[in-house]
Amino acid sequence: MQKVIADDLDALLGVLPPHVRQALLEQPDNSELLEIVSDLGRPPEARYPQREVILSPTEITDSDIEHVVSRIGSFSGDNRAGIERTLHRISAIRNREGRIVGLTCRVGRAVFGTVKIIQDLVESGKGVLLLGRPGIGKTTMLREVARVLADDFRKRVIVVDTSNEIAGDGDIPHPAIGHTRRMQVPTPTMQHAVMIEAVENHMPEVIIIDEIGTSLEAEAARTIAERGVQLIGTAHGNTLDNLVMNPTLSDLIGGIQTVTLGDEEARRRHTQKSILERKAPPTFDIVVEIQERDRVTVHPDVGQAVDAILHGQPQEAEIRWLDEKGEIRRDKVTTTHALNKKEPAPKRETPRIYLFGINRAKLEEAAREKGIALELATDLKESNLLLTAKNYYGRKPQRIRDAEISGIPIYAVKSNNLPQFRQCLDTIYGTYKDTPTNFAIEEAEKAIIQVREGKGSVELSPQNAYIRRLQHLLVERHSLASHSLGKEPKRRVKILKG
Repeated sequence: MQKVIADDLDALLGVLPPHVRQALLEQPDNSELLEIVSDLGRPPEARYPQREVILSPTEITDSDIEHVVSRIGSFSGDNRAGIERTLHRISAIRNREGRIVGLTCRVGRAVFGTVKIIQDLVESGKGVLLLGRPGIGKTTMLREVARVLADDFRKRVIVVDTSNEIAGDGDIPHPAIGHTRRMQVPTPTMQHAVMIEAVENHMPEVIIIDEIGTSLEAEAARTIAERGVQLIGTAHGNTLDNLVMNPTLSDLIGGIQTVTLGDEEARRRHTQKSILERKAPPTFDIVVEIQERDRVTVHPDVGQAVDAILHGQPQEAEIRWLDEKGEIRRDKVTTTHALNKKEPAPKRETPRIYLFGINRAKLEEAAREKGIALELATDLKESNLLLTAKNYYGRKPQRIRDAEISGIPIYAVKSNNLPQFRQCLDTIYGTYKDTPTNFAIEEAEKAIIQVREGKGSVELSPQNAYIRRLQHLLVERHSLASHSLGKEPKRRVKILKG
């Protein structure tokens, strides 16, 4: 079904220390080799899909690391380097002084046949976004998409190549991308600028981009799509649902906003009053979730799919896979989500937040105002959400890249101040029904209905000053009157007709 056309393994073996290279040559299954790990003071290790092998009892030394570094290209801002005209990637681990103390040498392979399962989607001229876990083959598929569009369909294709992931190291692109032109990106933080430069300067019909991961890159993708250029790319996240709930990347599928409905409209829709809606047309027309190397789920109309997810309606997708003969098989699958429904949705995990570059004291103050009990994680691996500041996020330090690779949602505030933290906490906890703020707002909404239907007045439960202010604003929007009464901590809001 798939045929490896180039792995250039000899080129990678040629830069390794002799004792590591010899040990690798003795392994029986190097066609499956994924990467070689060399850490100072530890034995070298080879990793395969189903096993890991210690290659030598001899520990890696400074001279072993220098042996590799002196034979490869220079490291870019994200500590990645390559071997000229190959697809191999060498990533460095540095100590506090910037000295390299570890290397991960990842084998890069070009493969024919990976595009077959989605070739009709690519040929359609529509924007296609590929999703999937790290290592599933997104970049490999992008590489062949570039070749097929440039060589078979004679289109003007440009690859925006961050860290030379798609077309290999050096100034001459790897032959696996065919006649596609390649624009290199100096540092990951410049990827969005090079995307725009490609459109403005070189008149492409197709732009291919790997790992769209920041809001600036999402904005650049929308600009490209609006200019009529076909965009094919990958993004962090395994499924379409991940993008819907990711505030950084949701713009790729139209962006999500909170809308407050009137009483009658909410009852007609059988929803809460505050619901999620899509803001704009999606940047990408089609989303492909890569489940396995030969199995994908296709969402052929992203706008309809996102609306279905938000409105709790049945969502139809297509599953495709290659059978034993290499033929494409297809089937339909229907799922239903309940993000805006009154009936209980599946219980979500309580946010365990890892802070990076965040003023913890001010965040905790904002949480106290809202009656939210924060659960903070001291280890990224134990968290299910990372909170950082935009200036940190833009620099893409290793901790943020680790979160992206692990699929941990990232929230970024503009600055470390109370208003920003209040707004951020509203976003994070807005979908959790059991927060004190949500209980208080729901209580106020019910009281407003009672007063509008004829009840003279309704007193609400005692709340802190911040939540009472939210309740007063809600009452004001419904043209009713309210005031606070009682003393702390039993001070509460009373709602009555204006």
